[in-house]
Amino acid sequence: MIIENFKPFVGEHCETTATGTLLNHIGIEFSEPMLFGIGEGLGFIFWKMKTMDWPFIGGRVKTDQLTKNISTNLNLQLNVTETSSTKKAWNIAKTAIDNGTVVGLKLDCYHLEYFTSKIHFAGHYAAMYGYDDNFAYLIDTDQQGGKVKTSLENLALARNEKGPMSSKNLTFTIEIKEQVRDVKEAIKTAICNNTVTYLNPPIKNLTYKGILKTSTEIIKWFENSPDVKRDFQTTAMLMERAGTGGSLFRNLYRDFLKESYPILQLDGIKEASKKFTKIASQWKTVADLFHQAGETNNISYINEASIILKELAESERLAMEQLQSTVS
Repeated sequence: MIIENFKPFVGEHCETTATGTLLNHIGIEFSEPMLFGIGEGLGFIFWKMKTMDWPFIGGRVKTDQLTKNISTNLNLQLNVTETSSTKKAWNIAKTAIDNGTVVGLKLDCYHLEYFTSKIHFAGHYAAMYGYDDNFAYLIDTDQQGGKVKTSLENLALARNEKGPMSSKNLTFTIEIKEQVRDVKEAIKTAICNNTVTYLNPPIKNLTYKGILKTSTEIIKWFENSPDVKRDFQTTAMLMERAGTGGSLFRNLYRDFLKESYPILQLDGIKEASKKFTKIASQWKTVADLFHQAGETNNISYINEASIILKELAESERLAMEQLQSTVS
């Protein structure tokens, strides 16, 4: 069973690509930056555990939350199911496809044949639009090939994998339940909510406080790392090319604000978009410095990145405060 005549979403980030495909299927089309912004996507986390090979630096809200926020802010019905049974999970997805509904899946990309980099990451998303006796047909990011396929066996493994950010064979669909919320109202609500969350982190390794913490942690990380090249070059790659849209999602948020200004005509949004243009550029510099540190094993690059991160913590705080005052 293959669902025909729908428009796949072409995107850089996995969750916006999957969710965007589901929205396209019900006749709702937005750009990727607009989906990221309406999903209140901007965030930051510095995550370090003893069981991890190296710390994780992330730049968005936690997994699953982006799609929940998009659905809430657009007044759409989000249907989510989880089950520990792989058979039941397959039947849920299969039934939706048989009924002509494109479904979103949460996966560990390690098991997907079309991924060339074999890294366990259980917070990956794809949209499924068909299947046959051997394969599932998916929409993934442009980088991963867009329209792709994976064996049914590997799909089951990917959906059922355990570990950080994983879910129990999560499946989701989106439908129009009432009137879709006006885009102006959706944007203002999303910006307001995102600024409140960003400016009030519950712990010090999140948002602007997390960026400040990272500015000192990276020096200790460099000094204690058993493999500086692996740690910092992998982190640089994840920041720039692992579905973030570049600059740890700041390019997406910058472009969301640029798109929002003509719609809302609020000068504060225009000014904040200019701030995020510089912020995005600085995040790219940090990633480049991480790469150079790995290439040379020279801590001077990390010291330089530390200085920029201190500036970024303050710049992002001020930009989000400006947005908050603009839309409140």
